[in-house]
Amino acid sequence: MSAATPAAIAAAIRERAATLGLGPLRFAAATLPAEVSARYRAALAAGHHGTMDWLAREPERRERPEGLWPVARTAIVCGLNYGPGHDPRPELEAPDRGYISVYARNRDYHDVLKGRLKELAGWIAAKFGAEVKVFVDTAPLLEKPLAQAAGLGWQGKHTNLVSRELGSWLFLGEILTTLELPADVPETDHCGRCRRCLDACPTDAFPAPYRLDARRCISYLTIEHKGPIPRELRPALGNRIYGCDDCLAVCPWNKFAVAASELKLKAREDLVRPPLAELAALDDASFRQRFAGSPVKRIGRDRFVRNVLIALGNSGDATLAPAAERLLADPSPLVRGMAVWALSQLLPTERLQALAAVHLPLETDPEVRAEWQACAVGDAPDPG
Repeated sequence: MSAATPAAIAAAIRERAATLGLGPLRFAAATLPAEVSARYRAALAAGHHGTMDWLAREPERRERPEGLWPVARTAIVCGLNYGPGHDPRPELEAPDRGYISVYARNRDYHDVLKGRLKELAGWIAAKFGAEVKVFVDTAPLLEKPLAQAAGLGWQGKHTNLVSRELGSWLFLGEILTTLELPADVPETDHCGRCRRCLDACPTDAFPAPYRLDARRCISYLTIEHKGPIPRELRPALGNRIYGCDDCLAVCPWNKFAVAASELKLKAREDLVRPPLAELAALDDASFRQRFAGSPVKRIGRDRFVRNVLIALGNSGDATLAPAAERLLADPSPLVRGMAVWALSQLLPTERLQALAAVHLPLETDPEVRAEWQACAVGDAPDPG
């Protein structure tokens, strides 16, 4: 093991990280204060995690780094900028086009960031004889409170991390190590009286500042939620087909944000304002091909097309109805149900009832039948 001082080791790690395209890099003790655990438990008790059941499993492992790995002494926290370099919100005003969250417009950041952190961790282990473990949103670790403890930023009222250097567009990754390294100064809250992020939320997903109810969050609904999206929330999705950036984009700290320099995180042209009708026509193979290497791929074709159909219904453009009508006979009940809803928003009642007369008697899925019946077509006999 090297005889270098802890401060010299920390400096060497920062220097090595810079050569790998990582940064900013901060250090914190591998622990979190009790109030972080209390907030986490309160969110679980309120059901704010929705159907993300893994968040409630073994909370004692998730709420403090030492619960996950007792021998860890230091958390090395890295932020990777993915800023778009412009305000993406005008893209929400194109009703015939889909809006994909800025972070998902190219390579999956887990692959980009984790690979570099593993390289850095391997260097630390070899150079200083330390044990290391790498995390990029793939293990029970409360990374945003840890990033605040390390001085990388603070959790804003929207619960995301905000950096005075880089604004809101940040990916986070961590290395836990047995090295005892000097901690950076924790960051303090600089939100003040601002509530732009809270007011910008289309679905009122913030019951209070610094609290997020995932069950109303568009990112959760379009990505994590597996079933039909609640009917009362569908209009608020607009043309958002994967994630939502509203609370990030309005943050005034983004005046310090810069465009991502990492080429793998720069937006692919075909994932900026893609035509909804084109996306609705994707089958499983073409979906996988189009979104190869993208985070979008992980939700699967059926959930993605569900989102596209809601956007079609919200478009108000009756010329897009054929794209939804073709999906009334889709193999996926999730897709069929959302096709019904989309058409209920685009077609006159008479035309919808004519379609129901054809499709509803053949429908065996109870949720799809419920969609038909909720769209003012009346009751129909159970299929024989």
